[in-house]
Amino acid sequence: MSDTYTRLSRSIAGHRALVTGAASGMGRATAHLFAAEGAKVALTDLDQGACEQVAAEIADAGHSGKALPRALDVTDGDAIARTVPQMAEELGGLDILVNNAGFSLPAQLDDDAYPDAWDASIAGMLTAHSRTIRAALPFLRQSEHPRIVNIASTEGLGASPSNSPYVAAKHGVIGLTRGLAVDLGREGITVNCICPGPIHTGITAGISDEHKEIFAKRRVPLRRYGHPEEVAHMTLSLVLPAANYITGTAIPVDGGLTIKNA
Repeated sequence: MSDTYTRLSRSIAGHRALVTGAASGMGRATAHLFAAEGAKVALTDLDQGACEQVAAEIADAGHSGKALPRALDVTDGDAIARTVPQMAEELGGLDILVNNAGFSLPAQLDDDAYPDAWDASIAGMLTAHSRTIRAALPFLRQSEHPRIVNIASTEGLGASPSNSPYVAAKHGVIGLTRGLAVDLGREGITVNCICPGPIHTGITAGISDEHKEIFAKRRVPLRRYGHPEEVAHMTLSLVLPAANYITGTAIPVDGGLTIKNA
């Protein structure tokens, strides 16, 4: 073993990234952060106009990286198979894939809406992840530092009432992450997962500030909701060239929620 210190790169300048669900919340914050770090970023979301708005924000912010907006419904397998390669080609390749798109459809098991909530949750937050990775894989295999980050949730580490479709999907994302980390490790492709806790996003926008404060003081050691940028910085850490030896992880970004017993 050499005693020489090996300096590893902490820059993604010039890297090419695709972020799903990039029009708001954690996806938007991740796109901004990657562009600020000099990456070229493909932004996808359901609404083309919303993607273009984020791309305009990135341009107006003067970030050194560039943004390419494109509408994509991640529940549409054909659209994924078509759009992901197109965007990778336009970027000149692909180094980073962030599967961030998500939503919440709470339902009780005996609700009439439950079967639809289940099907939509699994399709949009689990099957979509696997399809996006499959579509991106030929391009990631050509990268020097290929990275996949799946966004799950602390609901993938536990459960809340009336939310089993979402809980099941997020548990599945963690399982998918671990399975693919084993399968793709021999190729040097890292696959990791982030489990955000209570974050200020569109999913939590309907909760009043009063109830957010009550929940945070009761359940979160840091006693507050997190911000999308705080999740984005963990995502950045996992896609750095220096993060070569991190794979198969499920990292909570939750203010300590998952370690608090009472």
